Amino acid sequence: MRYWLFKSEPSDWSWDDQVAKGDAGEEWDGVRNYQARNFMREMEIGDRGFFYHSQKEKAVVGIVEVIATAHPDSTTDDPRWECVDVKAVEPVETPVTLDKIKADPRLADMVLVKSPRLSVQPVTSEEWRIVCGMAGIDP
Repeated sequence: MRYWLFKSEPSDWSWDDQVAKGDAGEEWDGVRNYQARNFMREMEIGDRGFFYHSQKEKAVVGIVEVIATAHPDSTTDDPRWECVDVKAVEPVETPVTLDKIKADPRLADMVLVKSPRLSVQPVTSEEWRIVCGMAGIDP
């Protein structure tokens, strides 16, 4: 299993929106960055990801699971863009803010710290364990 981080502006797609989709999940659509798209092409069913609210909140608020591998993004006719489907697994007990992540020296090399604008990014197993601990959930 691999780990990821999915960033979303809560005014466009929030954790509550994701939860409302239930086990059917939803496409992680609208990504128009080649590196983020390429990360989605690497994903496998069962991979886990942090659901991260960007904009004002800037915090990990939930855990999602990849339920469909990369396929054409239904929001465009451009064949270059693909997406995966994800479903909500569980909320975090304590949201983990970007400031808390940046303050932890063990997370200094996390992609979120080094490339904060990237909307889909990998998370190492160690980073996953640390952030889950900060969030009050069992990794």
